[in-house]
Amino acid sequence: MLTTRRRTAAALAALALTGTLAVGSAAGQNITDSTPLSPVTAQPRPSGSNCPGPGASDDDRDTWGPGMMGRDCWWGPGMMGGPYWVRGDGMPVKSLDQARHHADAFADRLGLRVGEVMQFSRNFYAELETPAGKPATEILVDPADGDTGIEYGPAMMWNTDYGMHPRGQTQNRISPDRAQDLAQRWLRNQGSHLTTGEAEAFPGYYTLHTLRSGKIDGMLSINASTGAVWDHTWHGTYIATSEH
Repeated sequence: MLTTRRRTAAALAALALTGTLAVGSAAGQNITDSTPLSPVTAQPRPSGSNCPGPGASDDDRDTWGPGMMGRDCWWGPGMMGGPYWVRGDGMPVKSLDQARHHADAFADRLGLRVGEVMQFSRNFYAELETPAGKPATEILVDPADGDTGIEYGPAMMWNTDYGMHPRGQTQNRISPDRAQDLAQRWLRNQGSHLTTGEAEAFPGYYTLHTLRSGKIDGMLSINASTGAVWDHTWHGTYIATSEH
């Protein structure tokens, strides 16, 4: 059963990381109301001498998917010199307070602090902030055993400070209002009746809540340079939120 759960999670992460869940404009295009939305491909390359090789069993791998394999496996050079996934204590995480405890331990490794924590049917989500309170990155806590790591998708692929391709300070070509407009237009093009909340700026991208009748339903992100949209399809059903 554990192996099946890990295979399922790994498959989900692989889908997210190969860009099959992301759509938006191609890099380098000017974003206008008439710009067609086209697929965006994102393909990570795990590294680290401690990562299990091709012959490793499923039980040797973590539940987060490609690249995040093993207690000491890092995402590679430039990742702030520390692991981007840590094992939990093996105990189920059943509450927002318990999820915040795991998120706090992870945030300490990066010199960050935990902001908003959200509970979904498939995982716990936490927003990490700088000591000054600026959004830094996003992480997931596995409710099965407390495993904690950088959220797959935009936080890995688009975050210019804490992601797989750090570039340091970059100027956002797209404003928060424009990001919200692009997100709403994307939802409309999908035939969805959801609306969007305000765009929260992370390094290199924005994340927004999707709303159903004014209440949180899910999340999606907008690339701050290209306007690409990445739907957070891996969360499941929204349950509750804990603020600071």
